[in-house]
This record gives sequence, C-alpha cells and structure tokens, in this order.
Amino acid sequence: MSFLVLEGLTKVYGDVVALADFNLSVAQGEFICLLGPSGCGKTTTLQALAGFVPVTRGRITLAGRDITQLAANQRGLGIVFQSYALFPHLTVAQNIAFGLEMRKLPPPEREARVGRMLELVHLDGLARRYPRELSGGQRQRVAVARALVIEPPVLLLDEPLSNLDAQLREAMQFELRRIQRKLGTTTLMVTHDQAEALSISDRVVVMEAGRATQIDAPWRLYEHPQTEFISGFVGKTNLLPGVLRRGAGSAGVDVAAAVDLATGQRLAVDPGDFADGTSVLVCLRPEKLFLVPPDAGPGRLAVCIEERFFLGSQWLYRLSSPLGELELSCANDGSPPWPEQAKLGLTWADEAARLVAPRPAAQLPA
Repeated sequence: MSFLVLEGLTKVYGDVVALADFNLSVAQGEFICLLGPSGCGKTTTLQALAGFVPVTRGRITLAGRDITQLAANQRGLGIVFQSYALFPHLTVAQNIAFGLEMRKLPPPEREARVGRMLELVHLDGLARRYPRELSGGQRQRVAVARALVIEPPVLLLDEPLSNLDAQLREAMQFELRRIQRKLGTTTLMVTHDQAEALSISDRVVVMEAGRATQIDAPWRLYEHPQTEFISGFVGKTNLLPGVLRRGAGSAGVDVAAAVDLATGQRLAVDPGDFADGTSVLVCLRPEKLFLVPPDAGPGRLAVCIEERFFLGSQWLYRLSSPLGELELSCANDGSPPWPEQAKLGLTWADEAARLVAPRPAAQLPA
C-alpha cells in the first residue's frame, strides 16, 4: 500500500498551467527525486505537498489521511530549503532544537534528540558554533538535522545541494542518502541535476511542462527512456531519425526489425512496441560506442575525429560520420588519446540501440 499519494494534482496561475494532472504514489521509506528543467513544475509539486501553495484540483493523502486542505504547519513535514534558512543568531544545537521547542517537548527529551541528531550528521563537536562559523556542507547538514529531529513522516528537499561546490556536492549526495537510509524517512527531493537524481534515488520522476513523463528506477530511466526529451535530458545521447521496418533484412539475412535511417543506412534494433513504418529515433549513448583502429577492420561505420576533450576520468570525442555528428566517450585508462582528424571505424552492440518516439511538432521549441 502506498504511504504518500498525489492524485491528479493541478495548479493553474491565470493562463499558466504550472502542474497538470500529476500523479505519484510513494512507498514508505522510499527516496524519490523530481527531476526536470526550470519551469517544469517540480518545485510547484513540492510546494503543493508542503502546503505552501493551494492546488487548483487534486488530492494528497498521507498514510491514508487526506491532507490536501491542511495548512503547512498542520502537515508535520520536514523541509530543507535551497538556502538552508538557518537562524544566524542561534547555535547549531539551538537551530536543530527549534522545531522541538515549538512543539513544547520537555528539555531532557529535546537535548536527547538533538544529541542523537548531531551524532547522525557528524556535527557533535560543533554544537555551540553559529552558522557563520560553518562550511557550506556543515550548514547543509544542520538544515537536514533540523528537519529530521521532529521525526517527520516525509522529508522534502528543495535543491538542497545547489549552493555547494562540485566536489562537496558529490560528497553530500551520498551523505544525504546515508542519513535517509539509516532513519528510513520517506523523502522527496527536487533537483535539476541528472547525476544527482540517478545516483541517490530509488525512483526518479522526470517532469516536463507540468507533467510526469516517466517514473522509473534510475537505471531503467537511463537505459530505457520513453521519449526524445528524456533520452536527451537524462545523460548524453546520439539521436538518429529513421523509420522502423519489422521483419527487415540486409544482404540476405533476416532480422526481427531494423531502422532505415535518413542517410540510407539500416540498423538492426529491438522494435519494442513500435509498429512497422513508425517514425522513430535511434538512441545511442556515447559510452556505448567504440572506436575501431584502422588495422582492425572498418567496424559498422567510418568516422573521423573532429574534436576531443579531456574530462579527467574520461575522453569525449566529437565524430563526423555518414550518420552526421556523433559523440563518443570512453574511460581514461592512461593510454594516449586518439588524435584529431584520425580516421577510424565505429561499432556498438545491437542491444545498445534504443528506440524512442520523436517529440511531436507542437512540442518543439520555436
């Protein structure tokens, strides 16, 4: 049975539909990321759940209780804002204890809870410091501790890591996940960072134009995107337009299905649920393409390296080919990179090619 259910949530501001018939069921203890570009409705969803904005239509139930019309302070949810919103005149311990004081818990119980929370977030030696004396990561952990100390049924995180530098941000992703797993708190986090969403969540909700376009486990979302938007937004991809042909064949060899590309090439694919003759896009992830040295054969395709970029742990190549420009990435194994203008072969496994439906013309940007 679902612990938190959002049914048909819709929020309209005048002529602007910020959220359109949004549905989501969350199990107790699950970590969900709402992922999407700016203006997609993810923050509106979190604010509606928190009770900060009234919904135009829809229903929110928590543990079987309808909370749609309850005020924010009656929902009992824990919230961590992007800015952390710590009280500058209070110490770390006082900031964490604030919610307990508002609930009039006896001092001994307050102190015990704050002590446990300080230990959980590894700040037990900093209880008497003020926010100005802390690093960004430490302030973020104080905000999380303050939200969790009231033992909320649901923790809401509104891009809590966006103010941190890249290295600290990555470390804090896993710290957040560690804390959440230890406490088992049902958590919803808003982010526009794909790597963040994929690395720490149980499921990811990809949002576009106020709607959930795909709700899936991170690896399935990446490996089996359902739309052109998702394939390009969640990770890098090469998209090749063509037409699906079931029962296609090449050079006298029958295959279950293939895509006839606009350039004249034919690629064997898994057709999925697409009908024969459907216009499709072949999605090829850059890390699933492999360069073939000249002395090892032509591969599937002749390519030329136009540009290369060193990213530390990997190399990114931009290739020209009969299929158009392609991107390829490969791990940095310490060997010298291929030079620009090198002419090589390119290959990939048949199962690496995924089919997605092209975005309808009405949804294409002007």
